[in-house]
Amino acid sequence: MRIIMLGPPGAGKGTQARKIAEEFHIPQISTGDIFRRAVEENTAMGKKAKEYMDSGMLVPDDIVVGIVEERLNKPDADAGFVLDGFPRTLYQAERLEQILEKKGVHIDAVINILVQRETVIERFTGRRVCQVCGASYHIKYNPPKKPGVCDACGNKLITRHDDELETVKKRLEEYEQKTSPLIEFYKSRHLLIDIDGNKPIDEVNKSIVDVLRGETK
Repeated sequence: MRIIMLGPPGAGKGTQARKIAEEFHIPQISTGDIFRRAVEENTAMGKKAKEYMDSGMLVPDDIVVGIVEERLNKPDADAGFVLDGFPRTLYQAERLEQILEKKGVHIDAVINILVQRETVIERFTGRRVCQVCGASYHIKYNPPKKPGVCDACGNKLITRHDDELETVKKRLEEYEQKTSPLIEFYKSRHLLIDIDGNKPIDEVNKSIVDVLRGETK
């Protein structure tokens, strides 16, 4: 089973990717994780990526693709994988297709988690983090016992820059611009599966697993 996860920031892609990986006994390949690992392990692509990162420049698509290819060539990915955070652009999707063709395999499904824009904004802007111990809360879904104070260590809770309204809106706009061509790309290949991500985590997971196991249309 070879799966790609799509969905806006805050849709729960990482959580669902982890659950799918456990369900089907395949590795979750998160681009953030493999990027850091490639740099730490000093792989050929990791070295190139580090040069760009050290100079404050964006890592080019070809190097990002190269790092993903290095990871896909590891033995544990032979039986399948869940890609979380890749591809992000049409170019990356086309390159991934070429990489898999060389290996004689293909993507089985692209899970597109649909979440209302207002829900994503609420999820992010309501999040509060302890600036000392890192504990995370949500003012609506997981509030601290005392507003603005960490239950664990009693220190002040803050709103991270990434969770501020304007930052969240920009991230959503960027996702929508880059991902619309991807959605059409996978639709044309009859791989795209839309999943309602507004439901509770376990219900979303059941919907995904049922579809992947062919239990629903």
